[in-house]
Amino acid sequence: MRVITYGTFDLFHEGHRRLLERARALGDHLIVGVTTDSYDNSRGKLNVTQDVLERIRNVENTGLADQIIVEEYEGQKISDVQKYDVDIFAIGSDWQGHFDYLRDYCQVVYLERTKGVSSTQLRNAEGVISLGIVGAGRIARRMVAEARFVSGVSVEAVYSRTFERTQAFADELEIGRAHRSYDELLDGVSAVYVASPHHAHVEHVRRAIDRGRHVLCEKPLALTRAEADELFARAAAADVVLIEAIKTAFAPGFERMVGVARSGSIGEIRSVDATFTKLVRHGRELRAPDGGSISELATYPLLAIVKLLGTGYDTISTHSYRPADSAVELFSRIDLNFPHAISSARIGLGVKAEGDLVVAGTRGYLYVPAPWWLTEFFEVRFEDPRHNKKFYATFDGDGLRYELAEFCTMIRSGRRESFRLRAAESIAIAGIIESARAAAHTFG
Repeated sequence: MRVITYGTFDLFHEGHRRLLERARALGDHLIVGVTTDSYDNSRGKLNVTQDVLERIRNVENTGLADQIIVEEYEGQKISDVQKYDVDIFAIGSDWQGHFDYLRDYCQVVYLERTKGVSSTQLRNAEGVISLGIVGAGRIARRMVAEARFVSGVSVEAVYSRTFERTQAFADELEIGRAHRSYDELLDGVSAVYVASPHHAHVEHVRRAIDRGRHVLCEKPLALTRAEADELFARAAAADVVLIEAIKTAFAPGFERMVGVARSGSIGEIRSVDATFTKLVRHGRELRAPDGGSISELATYPLLAIVKLLGTGYDTISTHSYRPADSAVELFSRIDLNFPHAISSARIGLGVKAEGDLVVAGTRGYLYVPAPWWLTEFFEVRFEDPRHNKKFYATFDGDGLRYELAEFCTMIRSGRRESFRLRAAESIAIAGIIESARAAAHTFG
């Protein structure tokens, strides 16, 4: 029986070896496809550290492959299966269902994800980061899926408030350990992704930092400026990475948009207007005291404002719509006045509006269509439309891979701040959210 499997095999570790051993056990001839750098880029694989020759040597050194080939393009698997007369295509079960189309050509086997690879083994592997997930909700689920596109990180454990839910989450997503306590999770990982409810973020981040763990925390990191300031000060004192997980900040398209806008191409920026709304009928977003449009969504438009105009605003005013039967506000507009510009952030959970971003300048303006926070396209527009220019960028998957890739890069490099989202910017956003919630003029 001839078996074929594929992978990047970057920073080769015990999980890779066990996958190859299982594939090898399915037949008597194992072919291993190693992806090229360009193909990894095209499929949204980030942070690949070693070049393709090094990764081929990683596989060769195991002695498990009878034949090694290079995977260069999407669709090559069908050709390879036929070209090499393959009987079985084998791949990790985190890709369950993704390659069912190959059943027309050979048997497809999804190999159960390697459980029981210890955190010590991962830490001893070159640069591999063992990650614990805090929370078992929708965003945590998406992060587990996105993590497979970031080289050198392995999701090894999960903790949430209810153990039954934690165990079900771990079983479904093939995570090795489901923990009953947060301290147990911190014992076995080198970094954590905090995706717990908003009110728990500060405490979960604080405890992780105090244990010397690197932290990637979902937005909002904190709901007050003082708490955000304290967390970054603790991280600096402990020499660990702390990033607020605002995925837009780390996306290539948004980064390029900020660069174009601030380069002077549209002149001096005089106004930024950003909108983010979604219709929510039930859930934690609508529950007091931490729900509402501001705490749930304001982080995104405020990110655009501080990246484009800075953190030195003079005044803030907020107007919110809160119907009599709602525990929280459902639509808000936050107006920030700067010495040199004005800005407006509109956010809504029960009101729908066009989710675009407009940056007005003295020579022209920049327009990002909805959903601007998933920036794939923007246009610079001028009085004379012949001078207009369109820009395109990649936004792969849910976008969480971009923040995770930056997080891992910072851990490995020893860098403790990212220019894509500086501590001062996260602190300023927390302060604006605090002020907006406290002093909103409410109607409804």
